[in-house]
This record gives sequence, structure tokens and C-alpha cells, in this order.
Amino acid sequence: MRSYPISIKPFGERAVLVEWPCKVEVSILADILDFMDAFKELKLPGWEMSVAYNSLTMVCNDEHLDFDDMKRIVLDCHAKQAASKTKRVQHLWRIPVCYDPEFGIDMDEVSKTLNLSVDELIKQHTSYQYIVYGIGFLPGFMYLGGLPESLEIPRRAEPRLQVAKGSVGLAGKQTGVYPQDSPGGWNIIGNCPIPLFNPSLEDPCFVKVGDKIQFQKISKAEYDLHKIEGEVGIYKPEKVLLDA
Repeated sequence: MRSYPISIKPFGERAVLVEWPCKVEVSILADILDFMDAFKELKLPGWEMSVAYNSLTMVCNDEHLDFDDMKRIVLDCHAKQAASKTKRVQHLWRIPVCYDPEFGIDMDEVSKTLNLSVDELIKQHTSYQYIVYGIGFLPGFMYLGGLPESLEIPRRAEPRLQVAKGSVGLAGKQTGVYPQDSPGGWNIIGNCPIPLFNPSLEDPCFVKVGDKIQFQKISKAEYDLHKIEGEVGIYKPEKVLLDA
């Protein structure tokens, strides 16, 4: 897989922003992840990295950051990453969703707008494997790419002041799950009963950038059961190892 050109900019006093071509592509995400793996092999202390669709924010926890030195390190690391690739561990996670009208509060409106029956909308939403391009906005909020054009719909004209934890929504070219109660403007079509972010764990978010998500339709009774299992910490989401 080829490497893409990058640009490097200061991002405040202790961070740099590394940008790839402004496209949403699996190959660009793979290039970013390859760079991260190569940079981690340098074992430089005090660095944290956050991935977006086509960029990487690198934050230095030390008191001083020499941008020119860091730019040189980044460029050198990116140039050598192809020769030092390590095999990444990536998974496909199957996440349960209940599309019952109690949870899918925008389902009827969305189905009419998209000219799809509710059953067909659910069938399409659960048929695709979505790529995790980033995690942010809220802790554990996954930005998922790969939504088919037939399910693309604008954000709500008036965002809600509160969207329930676990709400599954559509907005533009994306779908996603709200990991906690929050304001939001996505069109809500269902709810996920299991926690996607738990700050009490050593690894609060089990999903990683580069993983894939596939939603599975469940009944209201299954939802209630999985919610209890999630609350007591015994629910284990189904995962499949991917060839990364």
C-alpha cells in the first residue's frame, strides 16, 4: 500500500497537526495508522495521538516542543514507515440495536424522507460494515464511514437538547451511537443497550480506530436483557478478527 503526501503544522504550543489528502478513504486511514505504528516504535515519551478522517493530532505532554525538530522526526518516520510496518490487530464488532418505535423516534420521518419502508431501512442499516474513522466529540463516540447513499439524510434542522445514551442515528454520510446523554442533531432510528465507553476500565473504549462495526437488529426483550448484562458488566460484544 502506498504512502500519501502529508503536511505538518503547529497546533498550539505543545501539539502538531499532521494532515493527509482531504478525502475519506480506507487507504488514507490505513496510511495514518501505519504512521502511528511506526512513530510508536520510536518510543518517544510523553506523546498522545488522536486520529480523524484524514489527520492526526499529536500532543506532547512535556513542557517544551521544538516544532522544527518534530517536523523532521515526523517526515523521517513517514518516509520509513513502509519498511517498518507491523501487523495491526483489528476487529469487526457486531453491536446490538433495537429499532423499536420507543427508541427510533425519527424512524417514520426518516423512512418517508428516504422513500424506504421501515423494514427496508433497518435491513440496509444492518447489512453494511462501517469503518471507525475516528473516536471523539463525546468519549467513545465513533465516527463511522461507509454509509450507503440510500441512507444519507441531512442532520435535523433543530438539534435536540438531549439525546438518550445509546441512541443510534443518521446524519449526512455517517451513522453512529451516542455513548452518553447529550445534545445532538442526528436522526435517531434505534438504541444500543450496551455501554460503548466505561471510564472505570483500563481501556474505556473497546473499539479502536480502523475497526469495523456491523449493527444487529434485536427485539425489545433482547434489548432489556442486554441492557442488564451491560450494566453488570457481563455482556461481551461479538467480535471477529480482521486481516489488517
